[in-house]
Amino acid sequence: MFRAMLLAAGKGTRMRPLTDDLPKPLLRAGNKMLIEYHLEKLARSGFADIVINHAYLGSMIESALGDGSRYGVTIHYSAEQEGLETAGGIANALPLLTDTACQRPFVVANADIFCQLDFASLYPVLEQMNSTANSLLAHLILVDNPAHHSEGDFWLHPQSGQLSQSGGTGWSKLTFGGIGVYHPLLFKDIAPGRSQKLAPLLREAMDGGKVSGAYFAGTWMDIGTPERLRELDASLNCHPVREI
Repeated sequence: MFRAMLLAAGKGTRMRPLTDDLPKPLLRAGNKMLIEYHLEKLARSGFADIVINHAYLGSMIESALGDGSRYGVTIHYSAEQEGLETAGGIANALPLLTDTACQRPFVVANADIFCQLDFASLYPVLEQMNSTANSLLAHLILVDNPAHHSEGDFWLHPQSGQLSQSGGTGWSKLTFGGIGVYHPLLFKDIAPGRSQKLAPLLREAMDGGKVSGAYFAGTWMDIGTPERLRELDASLNCHPVREI
C-alpha cells in the first residue's frame, strides 16, 4: 500500500571526475551500484512500488535499473528537466507516490547514502501518519554527527521523539540521515515543476510541533566524496553486507 521514493536527481559535483559521465547513484561500491542497496532493502521490507526521480544523465538510470523486476519491485520514474531540489522533486512526483483521495504518507531516501536501517521499522510511522487523528507532517531518521558535518541539523528529544530547531536539557543535536516519512500535505503549496528545498518546510513544520524523529545507531554513510566512496568500497569488500 505504501510507496517509497529514492532521490537521484543531483549532479554529484563533489564526486567529479567520477560523475562526469555517470550519475552518482550508479557509482559502485562492494560490486553493486549505490542505489541497488536501497532497492534490495526496500524490496525485503515489503515496498513493492518505488519512485525514482532523475535529471542529470537520467536516461542512464532508467537503462541501468529498468522496470525494477530483477529487484522484486516496480520502479516508476519521475523525470525532471532540471533538478528541482529535494522538496520540489518530491512534490513533482506526488501523483506517483500517493492517491489524491487517500493522501497516504510515503518513505523517501537519498540514493547517495549507505544505511543499514531496516525500512520495515518505518511501517508504524506510516500507519500513524495514515490515521485520521494524525497531525504529523514528517518523521526523520537522525544519526550521529559525522566528521564532515559535526554541527548537526536538528535537536531530538529522546523520550517524546519530537524534533526542534532549538534544544534544551536532555535533547541531542543530531544529523538528518537523508531518510524520512512524509505526509503529502507537507508539499501542498509547491506547484509541480517548481524548485524548492526541503529544509525550510521542515523548519516551519517543526515550529508547529508536526515533525518527529528517531535515532539510528547503525551503519550510515553519506557518500559525498570519492574518498568516502573508496572507504565504503573497502569496507564492503572486507565485510560484505548481511541481509537484515
